[in-house]
Amino acid sequence: MTGAGDLLVSVRSLAADLANDPGPVLLDVRWQLGGPPGIDSYRRGHLPTAVFTDLDRVLAGPPGPGGRHPLPEPAIFQAAMRAAGVRQDRAVVVYDDGDATIAARGWWTLRYYGHQNVQVLDGGYQAWLRAGLAVTQAEPGPAPGDFTARPGHMPVLDAAGAQATALTGRLLDARSGERYRGETEPVDSVAGHIPGAVSAPTAGNVNADGTFASAAELAARFAALGVTGVGTGVGAYCGSGVTAAHEVLALALAGVPAALYVGSWSNWVADPARPIATGD
Repeated sequence: MTGAGDLLVSVRSLAADLANDPGPVLLDVRWQLGGPPGIDSYRRGHLPTAVFTDLDRVLAGPPGPGGRHPLPEPAIFQAAMRAAGVRQDRAVVVYDDGDATIAARGWWTLRYYGHQNVQVLDGGYQAWLRAGLAVTQAEPGPAPGDFTARPGHMPVLDAAGAQATALTGRLLDARSGERYRGETEPVDSVAGHIPGAVSAPTAGNVNADGTFASAAELAARFAALGVTGVGTGVGAYCGSGVTAAHEVLALALAGVPAALYVGSWSNWVADPARPIATGD
């Protein structure tokens, strides 16, 4: 499969790949903050052969002091991926409803646990529909996969690492500007941002149709935010480590490696001693 930096795949390329046997494993990770459950959307229609993969139960562990969406336990993630048919030697494509804010977490988690051939469907389910391609309500029964979850293949930050990155490199806050400034906080107990972090909402990574901006456009965007290249330590966080994975993917498309603060703001504010900034 081809795509920008081999990280994205277009709907037309994916349709062609699915005509091969075996084609890529498809994971449907649709999810919305506050619901309705993604499984409902999946059952109404999904890409042929796609297996539903739940963000809360598979792509994250139970919420707690580590954040609302901490890393899943390796054994739990491995079992879920094997049940979905994921194999070490078979490509995986992850999609959500449109702008990849959830799909990127699926991409990142698979990469973190050692799968080397994972792509995000650019534009997601909505792009598939716009292209007039077939969907189904049939739920597949894939043959069990052999994926082995081996953690540590993507860089991560804890709270101390995020604070250090904000001071000595560039820590990007992927939430909306309103949440960054502390004007509103719909989920977590405290509003604001990590001192020294730079506001970089994920909406700025995509076009109006939910597809990613070009690599050159993304590179220009991040350069304007002070991300000057590989020599600068770069990290990303959001509310709970989901949309920040979208930032990491966008940075990768721009040629910049970045670490994910998985616990993100929900972990940061769990310790009242940690400093909080508001405003611009």
